[in-house]
This record gives sequence, structure tokens and C-alpha cells, in this order.
Amino acid sequence: MSAYSRTVRGTGPGLLLAHGAGGGIEANFGPIVEGLAADHTVIGVDYPGTGATPRSEQPLTLDELADQLVGAADAEGVERFAVAGYSLGGAVAVRAAARHPRRVTALVLTATLAEADTRLRLDAEIWRELHASGRYDTLAKFLVSKALSPAALSALTPEELAATVDGTRETVPVGSGDHAELVTRVDVRDDLATVAALGIPALVVSTTADQLVRPALHREVAALLPGARFAELDSGHLPFVERPEEWLDLISGFLKEVEGAAS
Repeated sequence: MSAYSRTVRGTGPGLLLAHGAGGGIEANFGPIVEGLAADHTVIGVDYPGTGATPRSEQPLTLDELADQLVGAADAEGVERFAVAGYSLGGAVAVRAAARHPRRVTALVLTATLAEADTRLRLDAEIWRELHASGRYDTLAKFLVSKALSPAALSALTPEELAATVDGTRETVPVGSGDHAELVTRVDVRDDLATVAALGIPALVVSTTADQLVRPALHREVAALLPGARFAELDSGHLPFVERPEEWLDLISGFLKEVEGAAS
């Protein structure tokens, strides 16, 4: 497949962004990308069926997504870089580090998984099936119920809830079901062991009110990276909606520390 559409912002040390299923660089990192770009050359790609990247005719793979992300860095002349992955993008980031270990300086893994458990696999299958059947209203309600924390969901007025569901329905990318299908096949446990053995600095951010990729899955990722730092964020699965400033602070602070130690 040809190169994916990409976003490039800022100057400084390289920072690659890997977005989540059904998202995109703007959708998942938009509220914090300018803050990240203040100190970094930020590069992200949109997966097939998102943004300007055409939908794939073949099942998606982590290898392809990881290599396209690194290929975007190549195209921008960035040799070494940290990788920040959100949700499915965390698995993409880990795979990129395992496949290109000499190039990755650090990992930030937010609301992510090493392997889907039964509940997440079922949710992803429902997501894929609703998308495939064209039941976008029902899919939007399902995603909103899973993505927001219980507190954020309960705080919405009926009018705000309806607007949130409408906005979700209108922005579901054509590749959303393909992304969800990949979630059911994710397994980066061996990759995490490789990353741990290499001693790549890592921060695992757990969104503690996450109803989609539950905190137990975040803790599993951290357990497979014994040297990783672990931080908790009081948010549902969408930290860029519920806690963007705190999320930015966690990422920026960690990267500043890693980059300072390396200089």
C-alpha cells in the first residue's frame, strides 16, 4: 500500500504519534498536538480508512501500521524518535519499537493493551458488526457509552448527550470496523518482552475510569515492562476529551526527563 496521509508539526526531537481504533491523529491528539509540537518534531499517520488514507482492501496488521509510521519519519528525515501510542496505537508503538529498536528512544503508552481480553474482544466484534451493517446510530450510542467515563456520561444533559451521539455518528471513519477487527487480533506480549530487554524508557498511562480498554489491561502492559513508569489519569477512554491538559503534562514531563538524561 502507498504511504499513509501524515501530520507533521513543530521542531526538535522526533515524536511519532499512533492513534486509536476509529480515531485519527487530529481526532485523538488534536487537543494536545500543539503542546507536543512546542518541543518536538511531531509526526503522525492516519490508518487506512481514516483521514485522507484510503481504506485497505486487506486486513490490517500491526506490522504494516508500525512500518508506515516509521516510514513517515524517514520521509521527514527524522532518524530517532520517541513514540506515543493511544489505545490500539499503543500496540502499534510497541510493535514499532520491537521492529526498529535502534531508532526508538522512548515509549508513551496510554489506555492500551497487550492483548484483548474476552470483554474487549466482544466489544470490538460488536463495533465491527454494527459498522458493517450500517447501523451507525446504534454504533454511535455504543461507542459513547464505552468511551466516556461514568462521571462524564452522567454529567451530560439529554441535549448534550444527543449532540455527542450525533457528532460521533457523523465522524465515524470508513475504516472504523477494520480497526476494531484488528483489536481482536492484537498480541504484543512478545514485543513488550523485547522492549523490556532493550531497556527502552517507557511510560504507561492508565485511564482509571476506562470502560472500553479497562485499567486491568493497562496494568498488564506495565507488568510486562518491569522498568516502565506507571501513571494514572482520572479519565474514561478519551483523555483528550476529559483530561487533555493533564495528559499533555504527563507526556511532556516524561519526554523532557528522558531527553535530559540522554543529553
